[in-house]
Amino acid sequence: MKLFDLTGKVALVTGSTHGLGMSMAKGLGQAGATIVVNGNSSQDKIDKAVAEYKSAGIKAVGYKFDVSDEAQVKDAIQKIENEVGGIDILVNNAGIIKRTPLAEMEVADFKQVIDIDLVSPFLVSKHVVQGMMKRKSGKIINICSMMSELGRNTVGAYAAAKGGLVMLTKNMATEWAKHNIQVNGIGPGYFATSQTAPIRVDGHPFNDFIVNRTPAAKWGDPDDLAGAAIFLAASASDFVNGHILYVDGGILATIGKPSNED
Repeated sequence: MKLFDLTGKVALVTGSTHGLGMSMAKGLGQAGATIVVNGNSSQDKIDKAVAEYKSAGIKAVGYKFDVSDEAQVKDAIQKIENEVGGIDILVNNAGIIKRTPLAEMEVADFKQVIDIDLVSPFLVSKHVVQGMMKRKSGKIINICSMMSELGRNTVGAYAAAKGGLVMLTKNMATEWAKHNIQVNGIGPGYFATSQTAPIRVDGHPFNDFIVNRTPAAKWGDPDDLAGAAIFLAASASDFVNGHILYVDGGILATIGKPSNED
């Protein structure tokens, strides 16, 4: 279907060497986009990720750069535009979390989370959008969170960043819509990834909490994010702007059920 066809598009997905970033990038690649893989831990990890994309029949190239360093971002975006082509789709996925009670958290740690989770989406978008404005076309997807809407113990800095990212998304949409650029967000719920595997076992308190708190009564499959990413990256969403699409199995739709209900 042409509405969801990304053939010929170039998609930069930050933090796409593993996890949910890779799941969304694979979806975009399977819809026809060339994936620009980004990470900052090691070139080896990027190379292995690129090989995994290619083994799935997806066109992919890799670029190592720190999304919180403007000089590196500017240089990388220029290289990508020159070597791969204009960036049609940007997914700001890279992020970190530090689980520390706010009363005990060091200011430097709080600032680092804000810098990577909130400032870097602004930074990368600022440099990518220049080409989009010239071409009068572009899609930017900011990866938000359940913590964009809900608080939880020990994740105050992350929640502050992700809450701010919602308003940054709306303001980007406000300023750039006139250039035919759509800026939206995806808010993932709780997903079955390698990172959550240790707690996704029957009897584990957090596993039971998630299963009972989610109307769908299960953890999400990472592949469940692909459709949302494709929709917001494709022409199907050309009049959708400033929206946050929560892919959460219904968590935000309900206050939860009392303990005496099935």
